[in-house]
Amino acid sequence: MKPLSRRNVLALGGLGVAGTVVGGTGLLWGWNSGTSPVAGPKFMEPQLLRSANGRLQVKLEAAEGQVRIAGRQARALSYNGGLPGPTLFVRPGDRMNVTLQNGLSAATNLHVHGLHVSPEGNSDNVLVAVEPGTSFEYEYLLPENHPPGVYWYHPHHHGMGADQVFGGLYGAIVVEDPNSIPVGRERILVISDISLDGSGRVQTASAMDRMAGREGNLVLVNGQLTPRLNARPVERERWRIINACVSRYLRLRLDGQHMQLLGMDSGRFASPKDIEEVILAPGNRADLLVTTTAGASILRTLPVDRGASSGMMGGTQVASSGADLLTLDVTGAQGAALARVPAQPVPSDLRTATVTARRELTLAMGMGGGGMGSGGGMGSSMMRFTINGNPFDPSRVDVKVRGGSVEEWTLTNTSPMDHPFHLHVWPMQLTEQAGRPVKGVVWQDVVNVPANGSATVRISFDDFAGTTVYHCHILDHEDQGMMGIIEAT
Repeated sequence: MKPLSRRNVLALGGLGVAGTVVGGTGLLWGWNSGTSPVAGPKFMEPQLLRSANGRLQVKLEAAEGQVRIAGRQARALSYNGGLPGPTLFVRPGDRMNVTLQNGLSAATNLHVHGLHVSPEGNSDNVLVAVEPGTSFEYEYLLPENHPPGVYWYHPHHHGMGADQVFGGLYGAIVVEDPNSIPVGRERILVISDISLDGSGRVQTASAMDRMAGREGNLVLVNGQLTPRLNARPVERERWRIINACVSRYLRLRLDGQHMQLLGMDSGRFASPKDIEEVILAPGNRADLLVTTTAGASILRTLPVDRGASSGMMGGTQVASSGADLLTLDVTGAQGAALARVPAQPVPSDLRTATVTARRELTLAMGMGGGGMGSGGGMGSSMMRFTINGNPFDPSRVDVKVRGGSVEEWTLTNTSPMDHPFHLHVWPMQLTEQAGRPVKGVVWQDVVNVPANGSATVRISFDDFAGTTVYHCHILDHEDQGMMGIIEAT
């Protein structure tokens, strides 16, 4: 993103028409980008599965088949035949058992993105490979003090992650609040993108797409194209929003309505913050309160400049295009008055903690042959994606940390393209971005590192030992080597 974008103070841009004619069938897959609301299907949410008596037991079958996307039948990937997969509601202290059945033609696995759980054994172990035709029994034990918030699950088998997420494998996880927040309605919005060819199949990404990070021609909300939802005036709704796109940044606005941000990722503010827009890098989530005003409003994602690709692409500009996501119709009698949002626990602040180690991780991309790690991917002979000069190697531990320590990491991006940095298991407190100190306490598990810029985070390696990974959450870049292994002892 350009300098203003890196400060999250973006000037409003124009919305271009975003649509494409698919194959030779003459079907138009696209979305409205005008200023007036458009009729769309009724807003639908994925199946909801909720824990009981401290336990949730789920079976997820990953398979290719007929899936309804944007109101039409397409052949894509899904969990249990739905896009997204079921939403999993759990509480701090719960035990979650997931049987992953692999009905795909390639290996896969499961990552519970953002959950603070063990990375070992059959917990959030992304180094496990579940081969075609087999299953794996996952078990996640959430700490009693696990932060409430919105999380998600998706595949993480190296070299296959981008294809499998882009193809339709993702779903939401909600860790419920110990003390409920008074709202009239709660909604789950999983935003994803996909490209389909003339036969209704997921388009294969080109080498150029993988270098830039692919973005789909269809931007979906819960698998739907511009759905319509209804509310009454002066209602307070809670929208849990997930950016499940492989590479697309979302710059969300809902003009005409009052939005407050409870928190991002696993972080929570002490009190809701009034906002006009929120930017979600791939993998980020937002926990929003929307207080409604009579009329029709459009939830939009506005264009985001995420830099330029380099090397053989000649420095081509890379931007996430704008799109209309859904229409909110607010009509009828006013909703009942609700109690104030209770104060949230004051988030911990590592800026006053004793730092036991400081590290610099450099994210880079450039020309070079060979050595793209075990995943490689298309275009690996042309472009290198590295952290500290090394592409991913599953046999090499890149960082060793001591359990219970607090470290400060400076994330430096020497490339002309933004890279969202994700660390598994342990959230990060963002203290500086693009050379500017961050005001307040901001906790995220995906931190955007701006093009030719940097971000500084502090991490408390609490509760768990084991081996896991950190990586760019533009999943095409991760698959091509921008990932490292961390071991906590």
